[in-house]
Amino acid sequence: MLRDPVSRYLSEWKHVQRGATWKTSLHMCDGRSPTPDELPTCYPGDDWSGVSLREFMDCSYNLANNRQVRMLADLSLVGCYNLTFMNESERNTILLQSAKNNLKNMAFFGLTEFQRKTQFLFERTFNLKFISPFTQFNITRASNVEINEGARQRIEELNFLDMQLYEYAKDLFQQRYHHTKQLEHQRHRQKRREERRLQREHRGHRWPKEDGNTEGAVTEDYNSQVVRW
Repeated sequence: MLRDPVSRYLSEWKHVQRGATWKTSLHMCDGRSPTPDELPTCYPGDDWSGVSLREFMDCSYNLANNRQVRMLADLSLVGCYNLTFMNESERNTILLQSAKNNLKNMAFFGLTEFQRKTQFLFERTFNLKFISPFTQFNITRASNVEINEGARQRIEELNFLDMQLYEYAKDLFQQRYHHTKQLEHQRHRQKRREERRLQREHRGHRWPKEDGNTEGAVTEDYNSQVVRW
């Protein structure tokens, strides 16, 4: 499931602000975890409770930045968390393309802002049916956060790879949705044609029986004539 990068970032900030941490995450890549020098922490204590949005954005090692690209990409292509493995521009290009390729090769993915379409694609992809329909919740903790335009632009800059990935994901998602819809319409048309064909065949099977009745009536009339003769 992918989410609008700004909303996702704000949601993670609020989650961290309430005391959430990822200390148990090993961030394994190529068989090892990153060293403290490769992935420093953004806070000195046990957690980052009460962190302001500005402090959250100011940490250059914050894994909230471009999280969706990083979670989808093959990090081994860029030396994992070793930022000296290649220059930043090349690293970003490879990460974004890797994330796009992996997303495209997935049998299914959804978007949180299109819950009903996501349900439709999931059910058609895996031939499963949910008991109840998905509900579109547009009011979230992130939506209740009021930020100025400057803060929004800063979040978009920090998540510029996620912004590009999400635009690609939305386009790919809509393509899959419309393609699946077309296939379903074709199946329905084919089913209706088959039903009409069966109905015609069924009506056709009744005609010989009616003809047989006619022949029976003619035979009876012929026999009565023979007796009279």
